[in-house]
Amino acid sequence: MDNIAGSKSSLTWIVHISVALLVALWLFPTVGLLVSSFRTTDQISSSGWWQSLFPTEQNVTLRTTDPDDEGVQTLVDGVYTITGNLFEEAGAEISVWGSSSRAIDAYTVGETADLGDGETITVQANGDYVWTGNEELSGRGQRVFATAKTPPEFTWANYKRVLFSGSSTDSMAKAFFNTLTVTIPATIIPIVIAAFAAYALAWMDFPGRAILIALVVGLLVVPLQLALIPLLRLHLNIGIGKGYLGVWLAHTGFGLPLAIYLLRNYMVGLPRDIIENAKVDGATDFQIFTKIILPLSFPALASFAIFQFLWTWNDLLVAKVFLIDATGQTTVMTNQIVELLGTRGGNWEILATAAFVSIAVPLAVFFAMQKYLVRGLLAGSVK
Repeated sequence: MDNIAGSKSSLTWIVHISVALLVALWLFPTVGLLVSSFRTTDQISSSGWWQSLFPTEQNVTLRTTDPDDEGVQTLVDGVYTITGNLFEEAGAEISVWGSSSRAIDAYTVGETADLGDGETITVQANGDYVWTGNEELSGRGQRVFATAKTPPEFTWANYKRVLFSGSSTDSMAKAFFNTLTVTIPATIIPIVIAAFAAYALAWMDFPGRAILIALVVGLLVVPLQLALIPLLRLHLNIGIGKGYLGVWLAHTGFGLPLAIYLLRNYMVGLPRDIIENAKVDGATDFQIFTKIILPLSFPALASFAIFQFLWTWNDLLVAKVFLIDATGQTTVMTNQIVELLGTRGGNWEILATAAFVSIAVPLAVFFAMQKYLVRGLLAGSVK
């Protein structure tokens, strides 16, 4: 009975579980990166992103109000007094505290610490404090070292710093537009060239066509790294140098074999009757290509566009070789993140935000065009 046509395989549940695990493995780091990009430095260093929705306990350094601020001190029964709250926002709860970093658990909430010179300070669980002195208090605010359970906190400050700070060190805005400048032409140019070439190899008869098809297939296995330095020397010899034009041509050259192979396989599978009828009606090859082949080949074009866009957007090696200059005016996002690892290696909130900004556009492009991906990949596989 298991072999009856139309019956459901007993292994279907294994397939479903495998797909669910693959999706989870893909989503886990992406969601973690997104959540971390909205967290503060202290929260990232004290707890994992999966704990972001729950209160976390961490050691914090707090400071009272500056005694020199106008109207802060009051005289109560002959004692100078300053009152206030150590936290900027309500919700945190202190368990133990101290007046020295060497003994942050010296006092429990409600106890009074002797600061010397007739000064004392009392701290409550919610952060309320009373700082007193026999003489007028002066100097900076008193530091309080505490172990506190803080509520979940999310902030847009990381994105403002990364996108709008204008800092050459932290800002990703310039690198974002540089990456768009590289990616958009490097996606469009090979698609245009490959579409013409694929049509010629699929529907036009000329000597050496089979050899050209074999050559295109052979170029698919040529390692990218093998051609980098010779191609760079060629660019320098003919005057292109390092710049946008050089990186566009490089991405076009490296992407053309796959583009031609993918589009040619799709165009070969189109109905021959349509092309022959168009020729009988007097249509030229260019008219057939623009008015019939291109509209019918949209799934394959979109499929390659996804691959090429993702590759050029996430590329670091080609940009390092053909684009990077001494001033950093053409730095792309991948290289900017590498720079951040060197200058902001301890600022995980900045790194997480920069990384998510970098992957946000490819994610949007992929989800917007994913319905064309499978159709383009299966082009020519089934007659």
